[in-house]
Amino acid sequence: MPSKKKASPPEGLENRVATPPKAEESTPPKSDRLQQMTHLAEALRTRRKAKGLAIEQLAELSGVSRSMISKVERGEAVPSTSVLSLLAEALGVTFSQLLVDQQEQEVVVLPKRVQPVMRDQASGYTRRCISPILPGRGVDWVLNTLPPGSSSGEFAAHRRGTDEYIYVLQGSLEAHLGEDQVHRLEAGDALYFQAVQAHEFRNVGRGQCEYFLVIDSTPFRR
Repeated sequence: MPSKKKASPPEGLENRVATPPKAEESTPPKSDRLQQMTHLAEALRTRRKAKGLAIEQLAELSGVSRSMISKVERGEAVPSTSVLSLLAEALGVTFSQLLVDQQEQEVVVLPKRVQPVMRDQASGYTRRCISPILPGRGVDWVLNTLPPGSSSGEFAAHRRGTDEYIYVLQGSLEAHLGEDQVHRLEAGDALYFQAVQAHEFRNVGRGQCEYFLVIDSTPFRR
């Protein structure tokens, strides 16, 4: 008795079933990324020269290699978020001040397409800057996204007087503060700490973790 022939699925169905739904693209289009790299290169070079620092001196102050700083200033490399944090701290500016132009209006609207997004290629960790840069203020408001099992990398300690606030939107987050403090946060949990010691954030859940981070270093920007 001839065997029954298995019916073939409609054309293209295998691909639709096997491929999970694509998440919303968090990385900006190539043209926007290029523009961000150019802006970062110019901002870093301008801030360094305004401080009267040679590349070698900035490397010594920040702990970032001379070659990496040189590549970033030429627009040839995108630094990780932890490296950019080291450079910002050494220059006495906020993370966002290296990525966004200063605004002086009373009301500032930042459409999604102009919000700078930094993405670590290795881990997939993304950092979207959603606060404007205002005169006399040193507040960074950042939307962070960590894929499962990933880490933000270690951020260097800030100067005394710098405060950080976290609110978890989705997933499970571990905040490692200094050498011996670990705080686990779930969606809806919040955390405040004085960022005077090294700190790192890890996604310890099965799914994506999203959280707001506010860094307030206003006392140093007046």
